[in-house]
Amino acid sequence: MNSDANPLLIKDGLPAYDRILPEHIESAVETVLARCREVLSQVEQSTETSWSALLDPMEEVDRLFEYGWSPVGHLLSVANSDPLREAHDAAMPKIVEFSLQLRQSEAIYEKLLALRESSQWSGFSGAQQRIITRMIQSAELSGISLEGSDRERFNAIEQELTQLSTDYSNNLLDATKAFHLDLTDASDVVGLPVSLRRMTAAAWSRAEENKDKPAATAESGPWRITLDHPCFGPFMEHCRNRTLRETLYRAYITRAGSGETDNTPLISQILKLKKEQATLLGFECYADLSLSRKMAGDVSAVQQMFDRLLEASHEVARLELEEITEHAQQNGHEGPLSHWDVAFWAERLREQRFAFTDEQLRPYFSLDRVLNGLFELCHRLFGITVKSADGNAPIWHSDVRYYEVFDESQRPIAGFYLDPYSRPKDKRGGAWMADCIARSVTPQGIRLPVAHLVCNSTPPSDDVPSLMTFREVETLFHEFGHGLQHMLTTVDFRDAAGISGVEWDAVELPSQFMENWCLHRPTLMKMAIHYETGEPLPEELFEKLRQSKTYRAATIMLRQLQLGMTDLALHYGYDPHGSESPFDVERRVLSITSLLPPLPESRFLCSFQHIFAGGYSAGYYSYKWAEVLSADAFGAFEDAGLDDEAIVATTGRRFRDTILAQGGSRHPMDIFRDFRGREPDPHALLRHCGLTKE
Repeated sequence: MNSDANPLLIKDGLPAYDRILPEHIESAVETVLARCREVLSQVEQSTETSWSALLDPMEEVDRLFEYGWSPVGHLLSVANSDPLREAHDAAMPKIVEFSLQLRQSEAIYEKLLALRESSQWSGFSGAQQRIITRMIQSAELSGISLEGSDRERFNAIEQELTQLSTDYSNNLLDATKAFHLDLTDASDVVGLPVSLRRMTAAAWSRAEENKDKPAATAESGPWRITLDHPCFGPFMEHCRNRTLRETLYRAYITRAGSGETDNTPLISQILKLKKEQATLLGFECYADLSLSRKMAGDVSAVQQMFDRLLEASHEVARLELEEITEHAQQNGHEGPLSHWDVAFWAERLREQRFAFTDEQLRPYFSLDRVLNGLFELCHRLFGITVKSADGNAPIWHSDVRYYEVFDESQRPIAGFYLDPYSRPKDKRGGAWMADCIARSVTPQGIRLPVAHLVCNSTPPSDDVPSLMTFREVETLFHEFGHGLQHMLTTVDFRDAAGISGVEWDAVELPSQFMENWCLHRPTLMKMAIHYETGEPLPEELFEKLRQSKTYRAATIMLRQLQLGMTDLALHYGYDPHGSESPFDVERRVLSITSLLPPLPESRFLCSFQHIFAGGYSAGYYSYKWAEVLSADAFGAFEDAGLDDEAIVATTGRRFRDTILAQGGSRHPMDIFRDFRGREPDPHALLRHCGLTKE
């Protein structure tokens, strides 16, 4: 089938997102895999051992996957449907089988070892040496040394884990989608922000069963409350009806925890298989396997970080909870706080202490103004120019925008898609950056990198544009940081360009670094402009926002440590075949990190997508690990002088030319040292969180 008939078989340009249908997948995968096997066979049979004979043909394999398979996984996340799922699931075993065949190719492994030992080695660049070293490690961690029944078992595990991960993700999406609470009594929405009432009225009107009924309005309802985060978060903070908060909270923590969408058996099976896989490869447990390819190196280094941050935050977090409880009791709440009370009363105390609400800020953060501010910051820091290129790229939904990125000489260097809004019906929650096209240099020239940037911000409604919470602004900056590392790479080899080959626990450095600029006064003031009046954010509101940055910082730190420690405990020392359940392990961690005992029916692990379906198994600690790096990197700008534009630009170019440009071509510690002049120090993170002793 040719590319005219099948959009998954195109070989250049951007993926044909506007034409891809579920029925294209099976034939495209057959065609792609047939060609990939031909290439693999040619490489294996070649008698030549050189970079060009071994690595260059792999470029074609990567490109075939880039056009023929990657768009399918992307659409599964942003335009999910039953036919798409079925076609994806049917093709997935064949994809995994080929992936294993490639990574377990003994002929290629032997050639890689020979290259490492050859006289050519010293002539390779650092990036080339690192690519070969990592390919050897990847082969070893893919079971290259296993034989007979062990190899068969390893491959069967790999297949099953891929399917379990997809099933877990689909269950969570379905469980989130299945729940809603329709409110018709105006007294139940007293206190809810206008933006939330607007969004929930629109959600009610969009529902299939209501399409023939009069449209809901923000003022008179009905209002459909869902478990999607742009709805759940503000509802828990502002709903005055405690019973409704409890109902929603209990629904949220039991998502995908029972019935047809129950992830409980999947969790147990995933943990058993990961443990077995690690054992087959000669590791004690999955955490040892995972950390063998990360910057931290071993569990003790991660534990050391946990201990230091836990010591700095636990007691302060306890005082924060006491403070909120006291405020609640002074304002009519009786007894201790329950889980569904904390966010509500924390928000009331924050409003009293800083005299502003998230809702007061929203009108100042319309998406277009925020994007303009973000692009202007990137121009000042990194010398790049971002231009809208809507219409130049096929898109998968009318919400999606496309942009092109230019360097200081106005040469095009990259592009990116932005899919900004929440669509609970067919788009998974959270926010992420993913490769669309990786940068590489081929005989035909340079292939420019293209990124997918996906958020779940509050959508526009009626005549009101998308008005963002400050957290949504930070999330956009965060994902753009990932995008910058993908797009500003100067590495010529795709296996080390952008985020490829970057150790997992260093990959959050640029994203978390970018979040720091959201409270940089010149940056914020350029984008915080009222969508109706055109007035800038009042100075006093900026000051309150800045002061509130460390509000409940210890509690937030503790929550992140709780997630990281739970993840590590499940993959290190836990016997999934023993009498203890994964939920027992979680409760053991909670006894150290949680200030409120968990509800007996809590099934949080059933929605902990990061570690069971998102690649963060025994790696969730990476967020905190990279936050130490990113806070210290931002410290370089603070030390040099944030108010001096020339110094900011000079330091920004240095950050661009080291951390953003060099990506996976060198070890992240070496790149960090080049930028900062020393190894990272956690003090900057504790200072930013207001958790230092002084």
